[in-house]
Amino acid sequence: SAQEEETPSLTELRQILWTNRKPVAPVNQVWPNLFIGDESVARDKTTLSSLGVTHILNAAAGRHRINTGQQFYSDLEVEYHGVEAADHPEFNLRPFFSPAAHFIDGALRQNGKVFVHCAMGVSRSGALVLAYMMICQSLSLVEAIVAVRLNRDIGPNSGFLEQLRQLEQSLRPQSRQTTEDTS
Repeated sequence: SAQEEETPSLTELRQILWTNRKPVAPVNQVWPNLFIGDESVARDKTTLSSLGVTHILNAAAGRHRINTGQQFYSDLEVEYHGVEAADHPEFNLRPFFSPAAHFIDGALRQNGKVFVHCAMGVSRSGALVLAYMMICQSLSLVEAIVAVRLNRDIGPNSGFLEQLRQLEQSLRPQSRQTTEDTS
């Protein structure tokens, strides 16, 4: 059983992510009321309105990236959360996993619709959605990847994948501890 609980290697995770890839659309629903998309959709208020988006998580926020912000959406009734993340393997996305997951979770609990985006809707936004599914939906990293890939091809960079592996390992002892405490 300890073997089954082993987190897959980066190579194995890449294999899952890169097998049977499909062209990436500008936006896809990847979980009930949870969408991943790219910059073009983030700037297209008509599309956001037609999707019924109530919350926007920008995983590429900042002056030198996709500088939308709450002000950009002032004419829409949306709640905005920005993460200033760079899409390179050395960037530490881990501090953003929990706040982003709780932003998404809070929105979905209020029957909101969440649009998570970065530039391409593949790496940063994919990583944050996977973190949400692991933290709030108690899915393993592989289960989360498989669930998202049913509707969208994502590809967090190798650094983000490694950070998601670490997240999975940090989440595991807690669940093991809980079962030990109850038995």
